[in-house]
Order: sequence, then structure tokens, then C-alpha cells
Amino acid sequence: MFFEPGKHKDHGFTFDPFKATISPRPIGWISTLDENGVTNLAPYSFFNAVSWAPPCVIFSSGSRKDGSPKDSQLNAEKTGEFVCNIVGAAQAKQMNETAIHFPHGTDEMQHAGLEGLPSQYVKPLRVKDAPVHLECKYLRTIDLPTESETARNCIVLGQVVGIHIDEKYVVDGRIDVTKYQPVGRLGYMDYCAVAETFEMNRPD
Repeated sequence: MFFEPGKHKDHGFTFDPFKATISPRPIGWISTLDENGVTNLAPYSFFNAVSWAPPCVIFSSGSRKDGSPKDSQLNAEKTGEFVCNIVGAAQAKQMNETAIHFPHGTDEMQHAGLEGLPSQYVKPLRVKDAPVHLECKYLRTIDLPTESETARNCIVLGQVVGIHIDEKYVVDGRIDVTKYQPVGRLGYMDYCAVAETFEMNRPD
């Protein structure tokens, strides 16, 4: 079957298949502070690591209908900081609770019954029970193409300046992801959790 993005008629799919073709996608659970010091927490499945030395991450955010940025992007740009909390299987339901579209100034961490921990180098709180936290300094925002006359698509780039790892997930000096089972986004409303891994060395 052939599918052309942006063409929504007579393609034979019930829903646009793009997100299902690139899966699983890791989830960046982004915590920021607004101008009044209120915590914002939201999950982004368009998220990933993009470099190693120094380590940098991206999360991609759509805008509100009028083109104004969503809170995670807005707060990161204004304060220059954010934290990426990695979602384990035990946090999946609470992560989903923070995806609700609340008005600006709502504390999603509090709404989801989550506890925050202070960070080392940045001001936004970390999610206490998340297995890994990446403290990030905001680098820049890059605009992407959009099919809307008003809404925007953006990539937010951050440099990782501190990493917290729950020690109970470290085995023989390595992180054992099968112990916290990181959650990934698939297509549609489907998710997965990493329960097993396999290893392959490079041929050279």
C-alpha cells in the first residue's frame, strides 16, 4: 500500500499510519517552571537523544490553534531550562494524566499525584518516581513546516547538564532497562514497555 502524507481520502487506512511506522518512540516527560514558578509537566513522544558529546535531546511540540507555543516550549524558552523525566511502566498511567490540556498555570504534577524532587543544576523539579532524569539547558527552537495557516510545529533542543539514575536499576555498572521497563509510544493510542533486550556487537 502507498500513502501520501497530507492526502486523507481513498488511502485505505482507518487512521494516518505515519506514527505507527516509526515506533516505538521514547517519551520525554518534560517538566518546566512558568513565570510564576508553577510546575508544568507534559509527555512528548516526538522526543529523542540527538548527540553524545555533549549529550543533547530534542522534543517536538505543536502549538495552540492560534500559533502560540504550548507551555513546555514557552517555559523552556523563557527560563532556559527543563528536565526530561524518563517514563517507566509504573508511571504510565500518571504520565497519561499529565497529557490533559489544562489551562496555563496548572500544576500537572500535583494533579497526577506526583511528588517533585529538586534538581542539581536547573530549577524545574524532577518526577520523584521516574527512573531517570535529564537536567537540560535550553539551546534553541527550530520551526518546522506546517500545514496550518496559524499553528506551528517546532523542535526544542536542550543540552543535558546532569543525569540522575535510580540506583536500584543499575546492575554491574550498567542500567538494566528491563527493571523499570521504559514506556514507548506506538501508533494510534498504543504503547509498549521494554521487557526484554538482545545484544549485537558491530561486525568491525
